[in-house]
Amino acid sequence: MDTQLLRDVTVTAIPSGAVTTLPQGTSVGIVQTLGGNVTVRAAGGLFRIARADADAIQDLDLAQLDAAAAEDASSAAEFSEAAVWAALKTCFDPEIPVNIVDLGLIYDLAIEQTPSGGHTVEVKMTLTAPGCGMGPVIAEDARTKIAALPTVESAKVHVVWDPVWSPQMISEEGRIKLGIE
Repeated sequence: MDTQLLRDVTVTAIPSGAVTTLPQGTSVGIVQTLGGNVTVRAAGGLFRIARADADAIQDLDLAQLDAAAAEDASSAAEFSEAAVWAALKTCFDPEIPVNIVDLGLIYDLAIEQTPSGGHTVEVKMTLTAPGCGMGPVIAEDARTKIAALPTVESAKVHVVWDPVWSPQMISEEGRIKLGIE
């Protein structure tokens, strides 16, 4: 879908991770709307527009964007390991229409109960390529979604490079979505 921006928008360039601004009136093509964020093609490149700025995209159905994100997200009434995994499954590489869990990017999940009855969560994840500038953006998206779960007092996401990611780490569900045998 091609449309335009209704106002200046702060975006993240893909794959560099550089923060820049696309000016009002810029023509954009929507590439994907997953996890509540929007990936657009504009000015010869790809850019990630955060949900908070998605209202700047002319004719984008924000209710549909939010409904899709909510459908992906766990509406956890209480904390559990399953709720953490469900939250991680709402995080996407802005170039790939498969969540970071099914891409095989999550290497470790550690949960500890705090003295006050809350939880700390630490995740070790990798990226599909070591030079990907989107790493901090994806990791922060994951951290934010984990931190929003009930009783989470602290959430940390560490990007690691050992072992090196390979396409063999993609889940069966992810392979089907990507059309990989």
